[in-house]
Amino acid sequence: MRQLKALEEKETLRVIGLMSGTSADGLDAVLTEITGSGTGTRVRTLGFVSLPYPDEARAAILRLASGESGGSRELTQFHFWLGQRSLEACLAVCRAAGVPPETVDLVGSHGQTLYHLPQAESYLGASVRGTLQLGEASVICEGLGCPVVSDFRVRDLAAGGQGAPLVPYAEYLLYRRETETVGLQNLGGIGNLTVLPAGGQPEETFAFDTGPGNMVIDQLAEWFTGGAKRFDPDGELAARGHVSEPLLAWMMLDPYLQKAPPKTTGREFYGTEYVNRLLEKAAEDHLSPEDVLATATRFTAACVRVAVRDFCPVKPDLLVVGGGGCRNATLMRDLRGELSIPVLTNEDLGLDSDAKEAVAFAVLANECIHGNANNLCAVTGASHPVVMGKISV
Repeated sequence: MRQLKALEEKETLRVIGLMSGTSADGLDAVLTEITGSGTGTRVRTLGFVSLPYPDEARAAILRLASGESGGSRELTQFHFWLGQRSLEACLAVCRAAGVPPETVDLVGSHGQTLYHLPQAESYLGASVRGTLQLGEASVICEGLGCPVVSDFRVRDLAAGGQGAPLVPYAEYLLYRRETETVGLQNLGGIGNLTVLPAGGQPEETFAFDTGPGNMVIDQLAEWFTGGAKRFDPDGELAARGHVSEPLLAWMMLDPYLQKAPPKTTGREFYGTEYVNRLLEKAAEDHLSPEDVLATATRFTAACVRVAVRDFCPVKPDLLVVGGGGCRNATLMRDLRGELSIPVLTNEDLGLDSDAKEAVAFAVLANECIHGNANNLCAVTGASHPVVMGKISV
């Protein structure tokens, strides 16, 4: 406890943020210096690395995340494997930044979501909701010798929330403007939209998952290339095809798009089963792989348009896009075609799109050790503010 007290009293902390997303393509690590907390938070990025998962590891993550395989033995193995991998990422980002690992004060680790169940289901005679993020924090703590904050989502879920999205709290601290309403669209595996009303308070921030980001596109690219590609680089494959209006119309019937926030989704909805249904529908229309990819890419952009049109009580003046999707030129072209507001990237603001979510978990960890509630009830649906994160010391 003395170690935590010392951190609370330091003006500036060196904090590593770790993020492994629904795309399961790798582990991101960012080294930051964070000064202050709450609305006085200031962040400086010192270094960023992304460690790709070997093909065997990615296949294991996707299989475990399907919810249909794996048992207690394999989940235990994966939990500690990812803890070791997370420690390696911490050491790698320290090397990249030229910073001694022993000078790191704190780590915020998201872990890997293997299953997210925000809607209650019957189990053993009870109504149960839940979420599972693995990656043993004690392995990181032992290796670096500093506190680690992990397993953020469960506290919000216990308070009646969806356990997601969590990044909007950090976005409020770092992106809000007095005279413009800012929309922040993350395009990782899943698409997440945050809207920060001009001059607004934290409780006025609203956010929700818009639907698939890169998840469907990535699965299609891997399928059509026989595993040669994990994604569609720069949207090149989609750019060769044409959008099928009938297939797009069928995709737009997706019930998730009509559901009002708070809402969240993931691989359990847009995973292999969804893609198989999509491929069956495309086969009926005799579509080429490129046409299917072009249509799926347009669908991701259309999901954002529907989200802004139907569920944003305050419309954004501009949209800042982050995550891997902002590297997809075809997707960005489609987004600009779907929306009538300026569509920028984090790089246009002098920031790093790849590091954005990892930075968010560094910020959430900093808030946790300062005892600050770090969820947004209007976003997650929680009944009250909570301090998210379990602390390993």
